[in-house]
Amino acid sequence: MKFSTQNLSPNNTVIAKFGGTSLADFEAMSRCADVVLSDPKTRLVVVSASSGVTNLLVSLSSGTLTEDERTSALAKIAQIQQNIMSRLSLSDEVVERINHLLAQMNDLSLAIANGPTAAFTDKLLSFGERLSSTLFTQVLLARGEQAVCFDVRDVMRTDSEYGKAAPLFEDIANLVEQRLAPLLSGNVVVTQGFIGSDANGATTTLGRGGSDYSAALLGEAVGVAQINIWTDVTGIFTTDPRITSQAYALKEISFNEAAEMATFGAKVLHPSTLIPAMRKNIPVFVGSSRDPQAGGTLVLNETESKPVYRAIALRREQTLVTVTSMNMLHAPGFLAKVFTILAKYNLSIDLVTTSEISVALTLDSTGSNSSGQSQLSPELLVELEEICQVTIEQDLALVALIGNAIDSSYGVGTRLFSTLDDVNVRMICQGASPHNLCFLVDGEIASDVVSRLHSSMFEDNTQGVA
Repeated sequence: MKFSTQNLSPNNTVIAKFGGTSLADFEAMSRCADVVLSDPKTRLVVVSASSGVTNLLVSLSSGTLTEDERTSALAKIAQIQQNIMSRLSLSDEVVERINHLLAQMNDLSLAIANGPTAAFTDKLLSFGERLSSTLFTQVLLARGEQAVCFDVRDVMRTDSEYGKAAPLFEDIANLVEQRLAPLLSGNVVVTQGFIGSDANGATTTLGRGGSDYSAALLGEAVGVAQINIWTDVTGIFTTDPRITSQAYALKEISFNEAAEMATFGAKVLHPSTLIPAMRKNIPVFVGSSRDPQAGGTLVLNETESKPVYRAIALRREQTLVTVTSMNMLHAPGFLAKVFTILAKYNLSIDLVTTSEISVALTLDSTGSNSSGQSQLSPELLVELEEICQVTIEQDLALVALIGNAIDSSYGVGTRLFSTLDDVNVRMICQGASPHNLCFLVDGEIASDVVSRLHSSMFEDNTQGVA
């Protein structure tokens, strides 16, 4: 198995994170167990919910399902667990524990149907990871591994911003040292991604896709030698291979490049994952649990190759918000008012361009809350419209060309626009980072744009190929 051990710290521990498709059923969990057992340095395992479970829980959290739809969703979740349980010889205690979780989930979904709240939603969404971690621990035990299931809420301390909770780093480090680290010497510790708890013990979530982030935060707190992210693809590709067959896996990529890719749409890593790894300079390996022998991509602080073009990221369902007011003309403080309102509603803005009387900015249409609720609330729009005219354009796609020294390399813009000479580029941002050039296009043509760019930009670029 092609594990990299570059830059290993004195602590030789490795943390492994497995995504939902890697834990979809018993066979998938068995492949993950093979990965864990093949590397004795793997002492801490972070798991997502089994594939499909979180989506079902999100639908339950809406409070809008009919009784039949609610019953059906709960039955589907229970069936996923039962299919795995049927392949294991479980003690009565473990069966009772799983059934108790399913019963709690049922009761909470009923309470939400009578009146959803953000706190109830986060607690309901936590059951996916709590179930999968319980079952994966049993898979390891059945293979003869000394494994324990640990409730990450005991150490993953966050604020109380339900749906998108912010981790409290110092608290996490202290709690991990006291409660989690002592377990690692004699066990493989299986715990949950995505979830945490606030100071009052209420369950919180880190936002959709937050399991990668959980693994990185725990890895930072433990001081691991490497963070291994196991998915259903063999590493990080130059672009989504479903868009073009010319896409290929990268052997290595820098933290800065990978962070840009994650931020601008590549779904292999959660955008926040690399922040803890960068703070402690911990290498991050991305590989496939389906084919671990195929190797993967190593994310490092410094890479041997630094090509101008490393990858192309695509993020769909973008909203372009343009605010216009004659009061902006030579008037100080107007932009501050706009961004104060955006900050009040906890909006994260991606791209920004300005003119004398207008500001254009982009954000995800559905936001990044666990529940997927839109961040463009009526209250936000009312406040903005008190000071400016607001125009909203939806169904756009953000394309990001990612690499090195893009801001200072000759011919980048010429090559891009000659490739896309018949495409209406709605907005473009360049210069803020040496690692990316971003622009918006109509969502319907986004795949074609990426495919054409990849053919043009990567036809002679083979640096960093796995």
